[in-house]
Amino acid sequence: MPVLDWIGKKAVVNHHRETPYRLIHCDSDLSAGDNNSGNLLVQGDNLEALKALLPYYAGKVKCIYIDPPYNTGNEGWVYNDNVNSLEIKQWLGKVVGKEAEDLSRHDKWLCMMYPRLRLLREFLQEDGVIIVSIDEIEEHRLRVLLEEVFGPRNFMADIVWKARQFNDARSLTGISKDHERILVFGKTQSAQPFKGLPRSMEKFSNPDQDPRGPWMSRSILGLADSNARPNLHYTFFDPQTEWEFSPPENTGWRYSKETMEDKISNNEIIFPKKKNGRPREKVFSSRLEGKTINFPSIIDDIFTANGTKELREIFGSDVFAFPKPSALISRLIYQVVSPGEIVMDSFSGSGTSGHAVLDLNKQDNGNRKFILVEMDEKIAPEITSERLRRVINGYDKGGDAAKPVEGLGGGFRYCRLGTPLFNEFGDVEEAVIFSDLAAHVFFSETGIPIPKRVDGSTPLIGNYQDKCVYLLFSASEQGFAREAAGNVLTPDTLASLPAVPDGSEGKRIVYAEGCTVTPERLKALGVIFKQIPYQIEGH
Repeated sequence: MPVLDWIGKKAVVNHHRETPYRLIHCDSDLSAGDNNSGNLLVQGDNLEALKALLPYYAGKVKCIYIDPPYNTGNEGWVYNDNVNSLEIKQWLGKVVGKEAEDLSRHDKWLCMMYPRLRLLREFLQEDGVIIVSIDEIEEHRLRVLLEEVFGPRNFMADIVWKARQFNDARSLTGISKDHERILVFGKTQSAQPFKGLPRSMEKFSNPDQDPRGPWMSRSILGLADSNARPNLHYTFFDPQTEWEFSPPENTGWRYSKETMEDKISNNEIIFPKKKNGRPREKVFSSRLEGKTINFPSIIDDIFTANGTKELREIFGSDVFAFPKPSALISRLIYQVVSPGEIVMDSFSGSGTSGHAVLDLNKQDNGNRKFILVEMDEKIAPEITSERLRRVINGYDKGGDAAKPVEGLGGGFRYCRLGTPLFNEFGDVEEAVIFSDLAAHVFFSETGIPIPKRVDGSTPLIGNYQDKCVYLLFSASEQGFAREAAGNVLTPDTLASLPAVPDGSEGKRIVYAEGCTVTPERLKALGVIFKQIPYQIEGH
């Protein structure tokens, strides 16, 4: 399979694994609505935020929509991943420049995108889908990058979005830049297919008062010549006029002779008023109810200007450049996300994806959830969070109190990234509490998120398949193995380990600061001891 190479690729291939796990702290002052809705807005670097969220949401997200920097040279984005590479360290903290000014701009963009895509894939369910907005500057590189991360067989669509409503008179090439691209990949080949769009009934009518209801006419020509499908090449007659009709040599008819005769007897064939005309068939709307048409690969009825107007109406002024319209994101995520499922956006910007999820829930009384990440420390609280707050609670359209807009309901928690779980020496950070470490330990041991939050009242933190995971940890005694603190696996502690509630049997894996039980006894009882912090993955 062809792969893409660039300056710095070798240094970032495993960077998503090297990124530390961090704590997440919620800010009630910047949260809004129902805090228990399951919706999150995390402010912080999206690579670190994704790593922090992974123990809780790995394999749980149905749809990821991202709108990353298009790398136009006008966005002011900065490469800030602290990768151990001399080439890459020269880029840190510097705004990525335009084409002629910055010869490594595409390398920087690829180095930024690769580890984030690798982490994003881990969040998706097996039938999950990722949808990425992009334009012509990086689209061809992104397509190859997505094929490398998700696999070429999991490509689903390259959708053209006609983002510009009117001709671009500023174009120096004489060609108006009217469209952007939306790439769609599944995590696996069992990815959720798009649901499709409802059929329009506008073209149906009933001019002859057919008792079967409204209908539209359709061609009855086929697609095969007489060599390929000889059974579809025959003549038939209009029973009223006795005119004979034969198909074109290169097409034949759509139906076999027997089916055609049935349709004629059922008055489903419309015969022409002239002998040289072509018969057609009736297609009744009643037979198409509930059926859909495939989602088109061109979207040409929603524009960037709609997103700008929408945000202006929410804030009363232009606070964010070129926001995506929520109607566009709603249309996309509706295709693959059912009520109760999770949508993630790690480049959330003005919060359009969250707005779209809230709007869909309002429309069908669903309970879809969103996880948004925005790294800008001003945009996240002042625009992303504030937009969500206003659409949840309601707002005055364009700042005009005489034009109130009803709130969509719902809510979200506003969170910030805290300290890493492990310090520079590999020890558990002092700020880490039992529930934080338990979530990480369970995820690193089983590969799935912890079933529920635990508080340390019992050392059993969860079980999965053939593993029962226990944690003996005291936040006040970190780094010290003390039996009195309950962070040592002793014979008495081993004997008192609680059984799994469902009675299942399997390997018992105990994480603790120390152990006084002999290896022979542990083996005999089917217990595996792992020392904190040295045997915790990712420390």
